[in-house]
Amino acid sequence: MTNTVLKIRDLRVATAEGTELLHGVSLDLEKGEILGLIGESGAGKSTIGLAAMGYGRGGCRITGGEVWLADRNLAASTRAEREQVRGARIAYVAQSAAAAFNPARRLDRQIIEAPLYHGLMTEAQARAWMVELFTALGLPDPQTFGSRYPHQVSGGQLQRAMVALAMACKPDILVLDEPTTALDVTTQIEVLRLLRDTIRKYGTSALYITHDLAVIAQVADRLLVLRHGKQVETGPTQQILTAPQQDYTRRLVSERRESLSAPAGADHKTGTELLRLQGISAAYGKTPVLSDIDLSVKRGETVAIVGESGSGKSTLARVVAGLLPPIAGVCAFQGSDLPGSYRKRGADLLRRIQLIYQLPDVALNPRQTVAETIGRPLARFQGLKGRANRAEMLRLLDQIGLPAQMADRLPGALSGGQKQRVCIARALAAAPELIICDEVTSALDPLVAEDILRLLRKLQDELGMTYLFITHDLSVVKRLADRTVVMQQGRIVEMADTATLFDAPGQAYTRKLLASVPQLDPGWLDQALAGA
Repeated sequence: MTNTVLKIRDLRVATAEGTELLHGVSLDLEKGEILGLIGESGAGKSTIGLAAMGYGRGGCRITGGEVWLADRNLAASTRAEREQVRGARIAYVAQSAAAAFNPARRLDRQIIEAPLYHGLMTEAQARAWMVELFTALGLPDPQTFGSRYPHQVSGGQLQRAMVALAMACKPDILVLDEPTTALDVTTQIEVLRLLRDTIRKYGTSALYITHDLAVIAQVADRLLVLRHGKQVETGPTQQILTAPQQDYTRRLVSERRESLSAPAGADHKTGTELLRLQGISAAYGKTPVLSDIDLSVKRGETVAIVGESGSGKSTLARVVAGLLPPIAGVCAFQGSDLPGSYRKRGADLLRRIQLIYQLPDVALNPRQTVAETIGRPLARFQGLKGRANRAEMLRLLDQIGLPAQMADRLPGALSGGQKQRVCIARALAAAPELIICDEVTSALDPLVAEDILRLLRKLQDELGMTYLFITHDLSVVKRLADRTVVMQQGRIVEMADTATLFDAPGQAYTRKLLASVPQLDPGWLDQALAGA
């Protein structure tokens, strides 16, 4: 009797135009096993994950091969047959929780829907299981958390709710597509522990899709390395990390090791003060989110904002961008008061402050092509029309590492990393002076993320660009930021030069954050939990 719960053979997936994305991929997933799918953006990781459920991602279709879930070939099944197993026997944790949830429905109604639809639980049982999951995932007020709408929780909290959504039916297989992408390092530890322990407890199997080798090292039994839709290498996690056989795999491992061991601190030439926040407080309705924030940013400087999910990082970005007017305090740009709402800011001021949003699925219009998305700010802020607009749009695409043929694609035909690069190009199209980067590398694999960081550094050196860099990736902070601001529960708890903060953190909370960065060692998670 075999323990194989998922068998994929010679899987081929192509776009509607006939371009093949997967070139004969095969894999086996055993009961209780976690198989990590590793590779750079566009390698085919998410395409495999969706195909495991019988899906072809937006505009794509399965053109060949077999996808066996127990005794059923999903690639050859009817739609009704596939719907019987989706959610019940195999469930998906999407990379972008904000795009996966219905914004018009409360979280609890969405999470209990699948077990009720499949007849697996009564409503009372489904709600009890949901509360248990909320508790295990460390979500606030587990008994009432489900009464909120998706927009009323932080990105990290919504991602954890997405895990609860996938686990609602206690499925045999989880397809985990970057499940910790939106999580801060301390929350990431708890979610990794939960996923690993749940899989062990219930004998669940998982395809774990990620670009972070340090994360996958903590949970995966085996790794499958992919590039350009082809298998590069497969083997036990320890063997892949310590003795990779292929050059591409060695590059991935080497890049991650270098990022973790890089010296802290940048040294950019800075000028006069560009942005100043004094006594800034903000709230969502009657709920306070920011309290008495004082911060100064100089021209040409990179200031990183770090902290756990819900600490107020993204809210601070929204205040500076004019998306959330503060309830107290003063925000000044180039020495002049900055209107609290973007509606009261002139076109030139809007041009000079650009925000690259955390979730590209939400930030991009699904009905606009890449060319239209980038072309709009070129027309509005630089007055470029027709051929001039097209030429500049293509130059920006080349600058952020996307080929010209991407210009006429819709977001649904792009990978997560490609969509984030389109968001970066759209911000650059306005020729801004301050760019607020809200988790801009969270969706990117290490090699592509490093390319983006090099691009941001190059723009800073050449144009004197100023960055307010919001992130939970402390390895990125180490290499990019001149100064680092640590936030907790809407307040600044520590602020220092990046090198000083990493070498000698002054606050216990900062020390906790730094100790929570995953290392490229499969035993690190157990050690971190033991020391917590």
